[in-house]
Order: sequence, then structure tokens, then C-alpha cells
Amino acid sequence: MLAERHTAPPLCVLCGRPLGARVEWHHLVPRSEGGRITAPVHPICHRTIHATLTNAELARDLADPAALRAHPDIARFLRWIADKPADFHAPVRRVR
Repeated sequence: MLAERHTAPPLCVLCGRPLGARVEWHHLVPRSEGGRITAPVHPICHRTIHATLTNAELARDLADPAALRAHPDIARFLRWIADKPADFHAPVRRVR
């Protein structure tokens, strides 16, 4: 008898929580700035990124997920979202 293989669900590149039913793809460098590489994120994480930072900021300083997580406004969001379920949804406020 073969052992069943259990694979862990993919994780959000921003918050590190398992992804839920809805997944969006974030361009690490925005397409408008020539980016092509994408990473999976929760919809709420994706909306928070774009409500907080401009495409120029993302392209210039925050294309690396670790740098993005270290941004003070994103870090505050990550502390808040850490214990929420994968498909959690809430309105996102623009910070810029």
C-alpha cells in the first residue's frame, strides 16, 4: 500500500499564511515598470500592497518580498492579519 502524500498548501508571499480559495498574482516589480515575475498572494494582501505603496516605490525599493514585509505600514498590516483565516476579507484603506 502506498503512503498518501500530503503537500502543504501554498503560502502567500506577503503574509506567509496558507492561501485560500481565491489567489491573486502580484507582480514583484509592477508591469508598468517592466516587471514580469509574479508571486501568489491573498486578495486582501494584494490590495493592501497597492493601497499603501506606489508602483514606483515597489519597483525602486520593494521588489523583494522581505523588503516589502519590512515596510512599517505593511509590517503593521501583517501583525493584524496573522491570525485571520485564509479567505478573510475586509475593506482596505488607502494609506498613501
